[in-house]
Amino acid sequence: MISITRQGWIAYAVAAATVVLDQISKLWILSLLGREQGASLPFLGPIHLTMVHNYGMSFGLLRNSDWGRWLLIGFSILVVIGLAVWVRKAIRPLPALGVGLIIGGAIGNNLIDRVLYGYVVDFIDVSRLYFPWVFNVADSGISAGVALLLLDSFLSEENKLSHQTE
Repeated sequence: MISITRQGWIAYAVAAATVVLDQISKLWILSLLGREQGASLPFLGPIHLTMVHNYGMSFGLLRNSDWGRWLLIGFSILVVIGLAVWVRKAIRPLPALGVGLIIGGAIGNNLIDRVLYGYVVDFIDVSRLYFPWVFNVADSGISAGVALLLLDSFLSEENKLSHQTE
């Protein structure tokens, strides 16, 4: 009989690490730049640290309403709970890692920041590299998590195809 080890613990550990790194980086940036919108300092080469208050979500949706803030918080809670329950059944480490990054990013941005500040603290500015958005560690975690889930999907599909041809 084949033993299947559940990998959910990976997701929970990665989520916790993502939240800690995200919040530490935001406390550091707030102590460095303060809360003034647009405050900026050069960091490394084309990277600047720029304070941006992100009140909305992608493409500025819901940015001008207080109810939008609470809607995003509620939606994030549902997503985090859903992913946390779903990932308990993960048997491969790659999707567990990806979901952990997404959970940690959602908690850091859409729960902690929106409750504490009323907006998401964004500060990594690479606009000099023609990337127009300012982002943070939690955003990076969500993006990397989605990329890992896509990679796992492609690898799993490739694995299925190779077994079918044998």
